[in-house]
Amino acid sequence: MRSVSEWLSPFPIPSFAYDVELKLRQGNETFQKTGKALSVARDLKMDILDKLAQAMFALKAYPDKYQIETVSSELVRKYPCLKEPGSGTGHQGWTTSIKYKLGNYRSKLRQAGCNEVSVNRKRGRDEDADGRFTLTKAKRGEVNHVPDHPDNYNDDSLEEHRGILVTEMKKRSKDVDLIRSKMDLTFSLRRKEVVEICYEFLRITTKDLFGTFTAAMDEYCPRLIKLYRVRKGAFGQGMENLLDSLDEQTSDIAQQRMRMCLEGLPLFVRDSGQKLFLKCLDTDPEEKQTAGVKMGVLTVLVDDGGPTPSQMVNRIAVVLEETIVLSDLPDIPTAFAYLFGLLYALNIEFPKEHKYTFETVQHIIMGLSTSCSQRVRSLKTKLLS
Repeated sequence: MRSVSEWLSPFPIPSFAYDVELKLRQGNETFQKTGKALSVARDLKMDILDKLAQAMFALKAYPDKYQIETVSSELVRKYPCLKEPGSGTGHQGWTTSIKYKLGNYRSKLRQAGCNEVSVNRKRGRDEDADGRFTLTKAKRGEVNHVPDHPDNYNDDSLEEHRGILVTEMKKRSKDVDLIRSKMDLTFSLRRKEVVEICYEFLRITTKDLFGTFTAAMDEYCPRLIKLYRVRKGAFGQGMENLLDSLDEQTSDIAQQRMRMCLEGLPLFVRDSGQKLFLKCLDTDPEEKQTAGVKMGVLTVLVDDGGPTPSQMVNRIAVVLEETIVLSDLPDIPTAFAYLFGLLYALNIEFPKEHKYTFETVQHIIMGLSTSCSQRVRSLKTKLLS
């Protein structure tokens, strides 16, 4: 798995084969004496490009134009004999060559079964009737998008290790080193599930699950919070507590606003029945944590043995049909987005007790329906007025 999240600049040009390094060294000596560039034979160029493509892919599968250019410029800086006569930058041709070499290298990896590029396999008309094709690649700051399994492991063997991880997480006295090692080992398996949800949602709706959800929440959160404050007296102590908790936050305010908007939405649209956002302690048995939960977002808190429940989060999970289907999610908004995506991916109807909450997300936040109930239409009017 990749270990850095930012593109390295200057890019570390890798060492080439001994014969290639020898030719480049001699070329540099000649260039310093006469100013004459090296005549690059095809096999020499291929050797250089192959090595560069491997080094770049090890850092990022889909580097952008600027990042590719940093590689070509650093290559020419390290080996001036490779400068292109008549080129303004001296490396424009190398930039183009590296770009196409990366494409060819990804094709070879796709044929070899590399997950990170296999998700971008173009599908025929029988698989995708409308012919749309959207590139699925790592977002900014995302280091490992769809990593391959570690050597000598498959889905079944990694599932066994994940079972060990789950068991250890339930213990009151946890082996932190064991948890960390199992988290690292099973990352590819857990990440694969997450990416498949997003990809299936895209196929069904042609919308980017997280891109659409986050952009809309950023737009509507200030208006929702304003509505919550104006009418908080009509929704009891629950809304008061949510607003008070938001006012107490001093960091990561944007994410906390999003969390508060989502947790307050069932109250505002007056959904009934069991809660959609649940909490429990990490010492509670799993069957107790999920008992009677048809669907929801579960926040597992650390049991510190104190008289009042701790607010330190152990993990956040998505529950469907009394079963934890996704765990170790970074925050409540992310978990809720996955839950919504799962309902579409698995073709599950919105439950009656949470009907208006999910209808609000479907119609207003995600823009996936043209019709809605009068209750949701009224909320939309208030948000847009």
